[in-house]
Amino acid sequence: MAMGVFLLAGLVKGVVGLGLPTVAMGLLALRMPPAEAAALLVVPSLVTNLWQMQPMTSLPALFRRMGPMQLGICAGTAVGALLIGAPAGAWATVALGIALIVYSGWVLLGAQWRVAAGQEAWLGPVVGSATGLVTSATGVFVVPAVPYLQSLQMQRDELIQAMGLCFTVSTLALAAGLAWNGSFNTGDVGRSALLLVPALLGMQMGTWLRSRLSPLWFKRCLMMGLLLLGVSMVVR
Repeated sequence: MAMGVFLLAGLVKGVVGLGLPTVAMGLLALRMPPAEAAALLVVPSLVTNLWQMQPMTSLPALFRRMGPMQLGICAGTAVGALLIGAPAGAWATVALGIALIVYSGWVLLGAQWRVAAGQEAWLGPVVGSATGLVTSATGVFVVPAVPYLQSLQMQRDELIQAMGLCFTVSTLALAAGLAWNGSFNTGDVGRSALLLVPALLGMQMGTWLRSRLSPLWFKRCLMMGLLLLGVSMVVR
């Protein structure tokens, strides 16, 4: 099952540029505890997001701008790992479902969040901390990071790189939090690494598909699926 999930999640990322952790966590959590699903996510998420951070030549300037947000992500994830622990049990599944509903609903409604230039200095760490808390509780790190990044009026390539940076930091912070709570060890690294192959294959397939279908239509269908998946997690 996990191979197929990561193939699909990689395909989604190849088409729309994001969604691998969200799709993988949402589907894997139907069959296993969220903490176990999050452990499998680490290597595919880390490698694919490092890839997304290209080109490295522009990364220092981006990191100077996004650095406070990354510190917030690390701090929020650490606090969550200490206070909440690893995402496990019924509450974690419900929390994951709520995160999927919020994110997919935001995208489907076409909601816009405008951040003034003067707000970024203090809002970035706040959003990062909130993202870290959500990450530690659910294993999903798109809320509220992605809506916030989209509000900064970046150019497309810069936005994709910024998401890659945030997702990379979130993945590392999540792995550290899972390890702290005993839910990620050397055996998990090996199992997670095996899932990198279908994830990369899926990304290649998604890249090929991108020019052959409407990314907007595909994204809407994806969000509808995530919305229904989230609802099923909350009500079951």
